[in-house]
Amino acid sequence: MYSFEQLKVFVTVCEMGSFSAAARKLKRAQSGVSQAIANLEISVNQELFNREKNIPVLTANGAALLPVAQSILHQQQYFDQKVESLTNKDEHELVIAIDESLVDRKLLSVLASLADKFPITNVEIITASSFDIEEWIRIGKVQVGIIYADGELKVDMDFFLLGQARFFTISSKDHHLANLDIVQGADLKRYRQCVHRSFKQNELWFSYGISSMLWYANTHQTLIELVQQGVGWANVPALLVKQIQSDDIVCLPVAHEYKGWITPVGCLVSRQHQSGPVLSSLIALLQQLSFEDAHWEMAD
Repeated sequence: MYSFEQLKVFVTVCEMGSFSAAARKLKRAQSGVSQAIANLEISVNQELFNREKNIPVLTANGAALLPVAQSILHQQQYFDQKVESLTNKDEHELVIAIDESLVDRKLLSVLASLADKFPITNVEIITASSFDIEEWIRIGKVQVGIIYADGELKVDMDFFLLGQARFFTISSKDHHLANLDIVQGADLKRYRQCVHRSFKQNELWFSYGISSMLWYANTHQTLIELVQQGVGWANVPALLVKQIQSDDIVCLPVAHEYKGWITPVGCLVSRQHQSGPVLSSLIALLQQLSFEDAHWEMAD
């Protein structure tokens, strides 16, 4: 019966191109490498290398078995990592929920850094509204949530502040509001408003419906697309406006929020899950971030 060690030697010879190079990489005598290959050939009753020349050349059967050997070794490595994870009590899964309008490349790069550090932990990233995320944290559906914070004390979950985000009031460039030098609250009430609302019909405390004509959507991206279609005006994150850089929408000079509305961005952490190395590492990374004016930046 062949062994994992023999398969490792076989794959290494194929990768390095010779028995001597494989021996150097494996820090073994060349005779030991040759013997391991010979024993593997006996075990599988196949000739793996043509030895007529100084450089071993894979036979057709050897080439057919190589990807299988690589797959077996990969599975062995995964098994070893899983065992190490159980020993170190690493989490098997981490579920992170992010308000759909707060996802950007810098935040994802922070999350991506977990991949190499914890290779066998399955990570799931969910995007939703802040209201839905808070509920999921409360019932233990997710471990970490990144949301727009309402300032209320959370007694059943942990919370820390990440920074703040800016919201703009926007309309299409052809909208009547776009022609005003200053937009008053009474002007906004005259026209249809596109409002962000969660699945359970919760509205953000700073962008709720004030017009008598309302359209609703549960993502800010959809609100922006509705504005582009001329349906109405909306309050949306500056981060998304800057990402789109569209010429067909304008930021309105609203009198009571001339430079936009500032709201806190925070991180919720479930208390229903035991904190392990993966969750602790993620929290430490997030605490190094500063969310200011729609840009994720590393804190000094």
